[in-house]
Amino acid sequence: MTADLVIRGGLLVDGTGAPGRRLDLAVTDGIVSEIGERLDGRRTLDAAGQVVAPGFIDIHTHYDAQVFWDHALTPSSHHGVTSVIAGNCGFSIAPCRPTDRALLGRTLQHVEDMDLATLEAGIPWDFESFPEYLASVARRGTALNFGCYVGHTAVRLHAMGEAGYERDQPTADELRAMQALVDEAIAAGAMGFASSSSATHSGDGGRPVPSRLADLAELEALLAPLRDRGRGVIALLPGERIKHADLYGLQRRIGRPLTWTALLTVVGFPYHERIIEDNDAARAEGGQVWPQISVRPLVFQMNLREPFTFNMAPAFRDLMGQPDAVRLDRFADPDWRRVAGEDLTNRTAIRLRWEALSVAESPTRPDLIGRRVVDLAAAAGVEPLDAMLDLAIADGLETRFNSVLANDDEEAIAWLLGREGVLLGLMDSGAHVSQLCDACMPTDLLGNWVRERGEISLEHAIHKLTGEPAAVFGLDGPGGRGRLEVGMAADVTVFDPSTVAPGPLRRVRDFPADGERLTADAPVGMTHTLVNGTPIRVDGEVAPEAIAARPGALLRG
Repeated sequence: MTADLVIRGGLLVDGTGAPGRRLDLAVTDGIVSEIGERLDGRRTLDAAGQVVAPGFIDIHTHYDAQVFWDHALTPSSHHGVTSVIAGNCGFSIAPCRPTDRALLGRTLQHVEDMDLATLEAGIPWDFESFPEYLASVARRGTALNFGCYVGHTAVRLHAMGEAGYERDQPTADELRAMQALVDEAIAAGAMGFASSSSATHSGDGGRPVPSRLADLAELEALLAPLRDRGRGVIALLPGERIKHADLYGLQRRIGRPLTWTALLTVVGFPYHERIIEDNDAARAEGGQVWPQISVRPLVFQMNLREPFTFNMAPAFRDLMGQPDAVRLDRFADPDWRRVAGEDLTNRTAIRLRWEALSVAESPTRPDLIGRRVVDLAAAAGVEPLDAMLDLAIADGLETRFNSVLANDDEEAIAWLLGREGVLLGLMDSGAHVSQLCDACMPTDLLGNWVRERGEISLEHAIHKLTGEPAAVFGLDGPGGRGRLEVGMAADVTVFDPSTVAPGPLRRVRDFPADGERLTADAPVGMTHTLVNGTPIRVDGEVAPEAIAARPGALLRG
């Protein structure tokens, strides 16, 4: 029987970690129908000299809103990703009452750097409940497979309204209402439940996002539907009230896989070794806690209009949501500068390293691009913060600074890549879009860490991008994803292992309401991508008609 399509002549790496084999792959009706030699199909895609792998899975995205206006979910689809999971960190956009839409929008604006005008123009708001949200996504369709957590912040706001931002303790009725919302979402197919206790997450008016107010008892109560239904993944950011040490007992009591963000490295601070020691001990006893790691330095390209890195300091947090005129006035005030400098030194959750700050963009001083802030300050005889503020004022707040927050210990990253029990995550695709673009992590892994550094084998890297996350999230059953074998969905990525690379980042304005973002839309060596058997990328080029057909499926937990 002739297949619909055959991918011919490539090295097939099936996602299990097994060695690659020179075999053809046939696709019929969106399913892998045959794997073998000299297969025939009505259409052929040449894979000579290429690797044929399962489509990559991005488990940490914030495409909850972008899915409505960018069906290709770019730039993820450019880099071989065929399945994404949104709603991370507790920031799903459903459930949401009509009266809370503006509040939720301001929350996303500050905590995930999503332009408020873009959100207002791009979200159709033909839903309130989480099941209605999934139905809205399904009606419009998407080019990639799309799954979503139900988020703690959204659930708290729906049940408690504005009080979700103000009160630590919900009433008994509010807690029951939140449980019912989570249960409804899990029953409808949410991928699980996500929450954040991280001090880095400030939302409307600079206030801690609602999930940060929740204690362990509230969190465990909201996870009960996952335990009772035996479905879903727990996704957490430990921090203030929910500690890393709490995760192991919580996972045992709920009995569902738990993944947390993120196990990052910092030069001279090897805390990752202690974390892995704890994790290995828990795994030996049957635990299913999966830290997420990244292979890219965590670099924010921020301006001082919305300085994500600095917003943890009270002086900057108090300016969140303020107009430019107010910011410029404060930034010019010597007394404010003194207080802000003290706050940044003593009152932030992340250790600020001035030597890791450099100029990324400057409309008036392009000659300063690439210069370190500490060097500019030394030349001017001022403090580093003064140097940044002076340049930002001169540029009308348009200056952008590269800020390396963490994950800059390359030896530690290599060590973590070789460990069992860790997932590749924190791509943050769809979030911090004007400051960050790590959706290109798959091509970075394959080009930098596999080919150039040789720190991880090709087969192991592909397993970590495909079969491993598919197994944790329950996507690998019959007809599922993460492996290339007969009967599985034909999500396929074909790339050139000798050239694959992320390509450059560039700033564009292609979002609703003229919203801007950083994107990586020109990867190297990405040849073909299939989603459920439909080629959305062919011979290195996007296939617009296939994108328009929206072949992606709604993933359900």
